[in-house]
Amino acid sequence: MQQREEKQLEASVESLISRVAHVKNALHNFIYKLENEYERLTWASVLDNFALLSGQLNTINKLLRSEKTPSFRNQVIIPLLLSPDRDEDLAKLTEQRVPVFSHEIVPDYLRTKPDPEVEEQEKQLGTEAARLNPEAAQKQIQALNKVCSTLLEKLNNPREDREAEAAARQVSASFNSGDTAMLISAIAFGKGVAKGRPPGPGAPAHPGQGTMMSSGPTLQQVTIGGGLGQQAALGGSVAPQQQGQPGKMPSSIKTNIKSASGSMHPYNR
Repeated sequence: MQQREEKQLEASVESLISRVAHVKNALHNFIYKLENEYERLTWASVLDNFALLSGQLNTINKLLRSEKTPSFRNQVIIPLLLSPDRDEDLAKLTEQRVPVFSHEIVPDYLRTKPDPEVEEQEKQLGTEAARLNPEAAQKQIQALNKVCSTLLEKLNNPREDREAEAAARQVSASFNSGDTAMLISAIAFGKGVAKGRPPGPGAPAHPGQGTMMSSGPTLQQVTIGGGLGQQAALGGSVAPQQQGQPGKMPSSIKTNIKSASGSMHPYNR
């Protein structure tokens, strides 16, 4: 009876090792594709790899839950020899992952419970879940179900959603490329811009004089202005310039200059 159980255990372990090797190879191939063939990788190929991994994991779960498989929980593993030296056979079996079977790594590899920190976090989560009000928990469950259903709808109809979003984001062009090119040419190179300014309504008929008159006063204007200023200082009266004829001499200038008599002298005695 004991020999039969041992043979059954060995067969189950070998089958489990074979299944795990298949999962490891599938993971290795998928990671290689993600790192080296990501430019040619399509979403359909990614889904196929996930489906392969999911099927292999389900096969392992069925194997562990089978009635023919002995319960591995009842088996106890005891390390018989611990050594700080390198073990080549162990390194070969573990593909160079565990070269040494020492007291430092045994607790990690033969652990049957999670780390103390993880256990403490689980206790805290259990305490918070116990304190939660049933009504509040029900509301959270409903909100989570709503989010999950919305996500499932988007996953089931991705093409329709993408087309609708693309149509909504599509904005009509608000510019004209031809006008933009003309504006850039005019600003950068002066293309299409007139060189001279058109004459105004009061500008002279002769070409070249409009710029001189608009830029500053001419010699004639300065002389007239100076004469008018001197006459005003002497107390004379000047007739206003005729309207409607800017830049021309007035037809008549009336002056009334009083003689400098003795009574107006400041030093009269």
